[in-house]
Amino acid sequence: MSENNNHHIRLVVLQGSVRPGNNTAKALALVVDEVVNNARVFIEVINPTSMHLPLPGQGASEDAKRMRDTVAAADGIIFATPEYHGSFSSVTKLIIDNLGFPSVLSGKPIALLGVAAGRIGAIKALEHLRSVASHVGGIVLPGPVSVAQVNTIFDDEGNCLDEGIEKMIRGVATGLIHYIENHICPRIALEAMVRSAGVA
Repeated sequence: MSENNNHHIRLVVLQGSVRPGNNTAKALALVVDEVVNNARVFIEVINPTSMHLPLPGQGASEDAKRMRDTVAAADGIIFATPEYHGSFSSVTKLIIDNLGFPSVLSGKPIALLGVAAGRIGAIKALEHLRSVASHVGGIVLPGPVSVAQVNTIFDDEGNCLDEGIEKMIRGVATGLIHYIENHICPRIALEAMVRSAGVA
């Protein structure tokens, strides 16, 4: 995806699954589709499938450095994770561990999306992810989106078979944009105005 300098909001999506044909990616495709034609927004998906993200203590890789720079430059972050064994995926944790200490997530508004095959959805995964993202300084938005029985929600081509759930998933991006426009952008404008007044 090419970047347009006219975009004034930059979103980064962090995909927490590397399984071929994973449902996390199918859900994320709806998030991206919701805003890809929005002239105000540039959205980039970080897919760790072909990236080398080292374990803690092994030093930073070039992929990790690029990911860190990309996240640091973002106005907002979307985490998407499957629920594995009652928590978020190890891929998601590895992404977080490669975002530095102090983390480049600090001060960033973060929206959460979880998918699970079970009937209760990704509730546990999202609770744990909220705790970790907050711990490293992220501003985690309320209302995380949990998709239950995700194996029945998408067909093989990635089409969502439930209109209500599709609307909910698409709202992950629009909700984050709304927060940035109504809370982050006015704050930045105010800070710039105060600085310019101080110089004058």
